[in-house]
Amino acid sequence: MFGDASAYERFMGRWSVLLAPAFLDVVGLDVATPPVRVLDVGSGTGHLALEVAGRWPRCEVVGVDPAPGFVEAARQRVRATGDAPRVRFEVGEAEHLPLEDGSVDATVSLLVMTFLSDPVRAMAEMLRVTRAGGVVAAAVWDYGGGMGMLRALWDAAARLDPSVVGQDEATMPLGRPGGLAGLWRGSGLTGVDDGAVEVRRRYGTFEDYWAPFLHGTGPAGVYVAGLTDAGRAALRAELLATLGPGPFELTSRAWWVRGTAAG
Repeated sequence: MFGDASAYERFMGRWSVLLAPAFLDVVGLDVATPPVRVLDVGSGTGHLALEVAGRWPRCEVVGVDPAPGFVEAARQRVRATGDAPRVRFEVGEAEHLPLEDGSVDATVSLLVMTFLSDPVRAMAEMLRVTRAGGVVAAAVWDYGGGMGMLRALWDAAARLDPSVVGQDEATMPLGRPGGLAGLWRGSGLTGVDDGAVEVRRRYGTFEDYWAPFLHGTGPAGVYVAGLTDAGRAALRAELLATLGPGPFELTSRAWWVRGTAAG
């Protein structure tokens, strides 16, 4: 589902690069002093980690992701920026982070928490590696109605086949209003705050929107790849009738949360 880094970039990476700065704007990692060391959990192809590095030039950034292909793509990106070794990426799981206790000033995670096998365990690990008084923050898409790129596809699919309802990402508890905040408050973090942030993306043509779904990335990509040729053609036609040939813009909303590690 999330193995091909280049396919991910075409599918979701171009949304991640928009969301990363908006997310950092609202969670405020430098309320007191600039962070010296930040961990990016589920760092993917590196957009959030590099945004952190760009904002705080003296900050060391560590990205951890379970997909070796994503880690290598992130390493290539950071080499191109000249920020290595200040920014580094390692293969690892959120539930077993390869860092020492209290070793980072902030732990952040973008678009990952909904896909973890054990979010509670991952939350405990994020707390373990964050120093007392440090920030732990995350964001996930509002899959129920706010992630425009995906919602357009799933709604079109449901119009053609009502049995699709309930098969999409909207069933993920952490992607619902208050889902992340509930996890944060239940973990022992203090000063928990949450909200929503929106980003917009312009598609020059309908094919620019449609083609990334054909590579089997994410639940929506898996669904499209699993259709018959006739089914894909029908879905494409339904989406084209809804969105038009382009250009058009889509808006996507993410839920964000931040909290402070207790002393």
